[in-house]
Amino acid sequence: MRLIPIPVLLIQIARSFTAIDPLFWLGLSLLLVAVSLTAVLVAAVPAFHELARAARSAEKLFDTLKRDLPPTLEAIRLTGLEISDLTDDVSDGVKSAAQVAKQVDRSLDRAREQARSIEVNTRSVFTGVKAAWKIFSRPTPNRRNLDRLSAESRQPLPLNFDEHQFDRNFDRDPVIPEENRLKSPPAYFDDEEE
Repeated sequence: MRLIPIPVLLIQIARSFTAIDPLFWLGLSLLLVAVSLTAVLVAAVPAFHELARAARSAEKLFDTLKRDLPPTLEAIRLTGLEISDLTDDVSDGVKSAAQVAKQVDRSLDRAREQARSIEVNTRSVFTGVKAAWKIFSRPTPNRRNLDRLSAESRQPLPLNFDEHQFDRNFDRDPVIPEENRLKSPPAYFDDEEE
C-alpha cells in the first residue's frame, strides 16, 4: 500500500464528494486553522522562553545600572571638577612662571646696567688715579708766591662784627694788583689735554 500525503488525501476526499457541502468545507477550514495555530504555538514556545530570559536579563541589567550608575556619574562629575581645578592650577603656575621669567629678565637687565655703570665708574676712578699720580709724581713748582696776595691788596678782617660795615665791604670788589694776577693756568691743567 502506497502512502499518500495528507493534503493530497484531503483533496481526493473532497473530490469524492459529488455535492458541495458547505459544512464540510467549514470544518475542513477550521481543522486547517487549528493545525496551523498549533504549529505556530509549538514553534513560538521556545521563542517565548528566550524572550522571558532576555526580559529577566534586561531587568537585572537595569537594576545594576540603577544601583551603579549614579555613583559612577557622581565620580565622573567629581573627576571633571578635579580636572578643572588642576587646569586652573596649571594655568596659574604657568602665569607665575611667566612672571618669574619676566622678573629674572628685568633683574638681568638691571645687572647689565649696573655692570656698565660699574665699568664707567671704574674707568673714571682709574683715570682720576692716573691723573692724580701724574700730578703728584711731577716736581711741583713754587706756587707759594702765585697764590698769595700782596700785603697792599689784603684787607684787614674786622675783629668786631658790624653788620653795616660788612654790607659796605661786601659790595666793594677788591682789586688785585697786576703783578699778583695769574698769567696762565697752573701746570696741572695741561696734563688733562694729553
